[in-house]
Amino acid sequence: MQLLKRLLTTAALTAALTLPFAAVAQTPAPAADAKTKTKAAAKTAPPTAAEIADAKAKGLVWVNTSTKVYHTDGKYYGNTKAGKFMTAADADKAGYRAAKESPIGKKKTTTPAAATPPAKK
Repeated sequence: MQLLKRLLTTAALTAALTLPFAAVAQTPAPAADAKTKTKAAAKTAPPTAAEIADAKAKGLVWVNTSTKVYHTDGKYYGNTKAGKFMTAADADKAGYRAAKESPIGKKKTTTPAAATPPAKK
């Protein structure tokens, strides 16, 4: 009788100690936080050349969602890692700003009067 009591106690103790660990091992991973969700949503497949041409024809701008800047044309239009197409009005309402033109590569234009020195008398 003593042996049976000891065996039942040991079995009950073992079950009580292993049950919480089994429950923890089977619980699903916690849901991703909002920051992870936005990063995953931002990393979508880049637009194809046809989609870029279609968006340009419709007058849409390319919004770089990571820098909060939108492009109307140029090398970044449709070519940033994180972005989407939308109208310029919607981009402004959402708090995005227009990209500034790069001063690099701009040609200085001179007026014809300034280009030629004044005639001497």
